[in-house]
Amino acid sequence: MDGTDEDRVDAWFQALSDRTRRDILRRVLAGEHSVSTLAASYDMSFAAVQKHVAVLEKAGLLTKRRQGREALASGDVAAVRSVGTMLTELESLWRGRITRIDELIAETHPQKD
Repeated sequence: MDGTDEDRVDAWFQALSDRTRRDILRRVLAGEHSVSTLAASYDMSFAAVQKHVAVLEKAGLLTKRRQGREALASGDVAAVRSVGTMLTELESLWRGRITRIDELIAETHPQKD
């Protein structure tokens, strides 16, 4: 991965580190929502929800478009799949390492029958 890819991954994890942002992302992946509708779902100010949406947008996990006075947010399914793919690759790497450790332990301490 080059520096740009690493920056994108950092942005994903920073965006997904907050439970409110994860909930917003779930909602907009299910369908387009206006930011004002999203804000009504949380016990925080409209400005606070707008900031959460902005973090998700900057990370590339959602997109916004204007329709009249409303800002409409949609989840970016391809970006979320990329996050999932990267996590699957990391899981595979660690599972491989654990398997190799188990094999080394078995070689060093053979089972007695």
